[in-house]
Amino acid sequence: MTLQTPLTRLLGTRYPIIQGGMSWASSNAALALAVSRAGGLGVIAAGPMYPEALLAAIREVRAGTDAPYAVNIPLYNKRAQEHMDIALAEGVPVIIASQGGPQKHIGRAREAGVKWLQVIASPEHAAKAEAAGVDAVIAVGLEAGGHPGPDEIGLQVLLRSVVRRVSVPVVAAGGIADGAGIAAALCLGAAGAQLGTRFLLTPEAGVCDAYKDAVLAAGVADTTLVGRGRSPVRMLRNAFARDYLAAERGGDEATLETMFSGSSLKQAAFDGDVQGGKVEAGQSAGLIDSLQPAGAVVEQLVAETRDALRRAALMVG
Repeated sequence: MTLQTPLTRLLGTRYPIIQGGMSWASSNAALALAVSRAGGLGVIAAGPMYPEALLAAIREVRAGTDAPYAVNIPLYNKRAQEHMDIALAEGVPVIIASQGGPQKHIGRAREAGVKWLQVIASPEHAAKAEAAGVDAVIAVGLEAGGHPGPDEIGLQVLLRSVVRRVSVPVVAAGGIADGAGIAAALCLGAAGAQLGTRFLLTPEAGVCDAYKDAVLAAGVADTTLVGRGRSPVRMLRNAFARDYLAAERGGDEATLETMFSGSSLKQAAFDGDVQGGKVEAGQSAGLIDSLQPAGAVVEQLVAETRDALRRAALMVG
């Protein structure tokens, strides 16, 4: 049984599996290179990277594999223009854009022959992205770590609504940690799946051990959404999250803004402060019980997906 879908045909990958672009965790070459070598789409997260670091990571991945890879560029970022310039100049085959519309940059990508995937969290945004000319959309459900959409739509409903709304391939993201989740997404109409938290728990992910240990110990109910009305973040229930959620029940806006901006992902991922920093992770953390090399994760996901699809086929065979 193969795993060829419109997404694999679009990207040229062996499998319809995308490693999520995670600030700090995949702001390096190691994770993206391992995933792409194994047949998925590895993604360098440009967000927190200085231009010279991004350039070095792109060149390291390109030197290490002939397989497709991507750079994720948050379009709101103050360095987005510079990141885009570097990615296009270096011949990156796939851009994954998030947190901003594609209209400003997609024309240049088209001229360069680059595939463009747009992260969206609503069917309306998916339709706008398709009209702008993107090649595929990544539908991120509320279960996802980091920044899910403000409308708080779970993946199953979001995915079905987006698949019904657009004709470009749709990638499912949020709450997927194993092959059964990938198979379910394919059955719901997705052309592939993006996994973040699963690839966060690999040796190649560029976050500290304390961060990985905290996520690995989490159950399915151990994340929460912090910062509604700002830029909501799904993260572990740590000391910062508990204090912030308590302040939300009676604090003024100035206090909440000070608290929210006083805690960061870098504080947890880089400095190791997993109580005061934002430990971004998805609900799927509760489905993961081991830290494995990224290449082995891809192989396991493929085997599990095939098994799940075979079991589904037996029900109608």
